[in-house]
Amino acid sequence: MKRNVAGVVLAGGQSRRMGGGDKSLLPLGSGCVLDQVLSRFTIQIEAVALSANGDPARLSRFGLPILADSVAGFAGPLAGILTGLEWASANTDCKAIVTAAGDTPFLPMDLVERLVEATDQNPGAIAVACSAGKRHPTFALWPLRHRDALRHFLVDEDNRRVSAFIDRHAFVDVEFPTLDLAGQALDPFFNINMPDDLAEAERLLQSMTS
Repeated sequence: MKRNVAGVVLAGGQSRRMGGGDKSLLPLGSGCVLDQVLSRFTIQIEAVALSANGDPARLSRFGLPILADSVAGFAGPLAGILTGLEWASANTDCKAIVTAAGDTPFLPMDLVERLVEATDQNPGAIAVACSAGKRHPTFALWPLRHRDALRHFLVDEDNRRVSAFIDRHAFVDVEFPTLDLAGQALDPFFNINMPDDLAEAERLLQSMTS
């Protein structure tokens, strides 16, 4: 079931540990990493945009709005979150966005629903995904009302730590279970940072489709 929130895929990292370039565009399965992310994310959400700097033409085939950071200097995920909040405020009727990392090809199929439900009893709170006792701050529901505070935090305070912003505001952690994949436990927020991770993602994807 799609929820009335907008989605922003954070696909603008500099990917230093992968040798630079767009790790979200690395080949995976019959497409690329971002294809896999979007196949699981877009069915959960009303409107989706890609947060990415650089030449937008490289992402044009996805047919989605491409948002360059509204804060200069490659300020990290918080800049993408801020830009997503500003885009959703100007272009949608949604009251919140859900963000997802563009290098996480097995993200939960109920990510959006569970984050939204977690705020039913905590209106206005940020809902943050967790698994195996670890918080994943780039997978979160962000009410649009936080955009001014986030710009102040990022620009005026020059603080780029996503968890530090979350901890300053009302939030709720939402625990997601590990997946059972052919008898192997898989963290649904498994992300691709190194070449070995990409090889493992390919192996996991093949085991899911075989």
